[in-house]
Amino acid sequence: MSEGKRLAAEKAIEYVEDGMIVGVGTGSTVAYFIDALARIRHRIEGAVSSSDQSTERLRGHGIEVFDLNATGPLALYVDGADECDPQRHLIKGGGAALTREKIIAEASAQFVCIIDPAKQVPVLGAFPLPIEVIPMARSLVARTILETTGGQPVWREGVTTDNGNWVLDIHGLSITDPVGLEAKLNQIPGVVSVGLFARRKADVVIVGTATPTVF
Repeated sequence: MSEGKRLAAEKAIEYVEDGMIVGVGTGSTVAYFIDALARIRHRIEGAVSSSDQSTERLRGHGIEVFDLNATGPLALYVDGADECDPQRHLIKGGGAALTREKIIAEASAQFVCIIDPAKQVPVLGAFPLPIEVIPMARSLVARTILETTGGQPVWREGVTTDNGNWVLDIHGLSITDPVGLEAKLNQIPGVVSVGLFARRKADVVIVGTATPTVF
């Protein structure tokens, strides 16, 4: 599996152009991308990072990390996913960085998602859907989701996001309308961000097979 992650990450380097500020996601697959990016760091201006973890790895390689407010729109964002359906809709947030990931994806002209083959699914939902919530709203959001979707919310205890919030993981969903569910969940007071990347889905998905496939 780690080899699949590495192969996908290496392929994504082909989308990096000279002089870019590259949006960089979070997670084990992205760690391989950051390491690959370090080899061409002299060609890029720097990066915008979606998590403290990625920022630390980027800076460790001597890559300058910029604030998104200072850069404006980005040409490229590279990130992984916990699940990906055939329409390039994603579930993300296993690493609890979903809000910043979603912000950078929205700010980027092209979103390239890198996954190993195990992340491909026909329908999203086997991986519990992460939702970042304001701490005081945890129970309210959980009750509302249970009542309106039938999904089973589980508080990811002991986890605080880089934004100081908590995460609910919603089990038991079969997400046949990712765009509609994303919009519905976003309307619940106390929800900060939903780990469905459907309205702003990936533009390109790279699957780390022996000869990486792109769709």
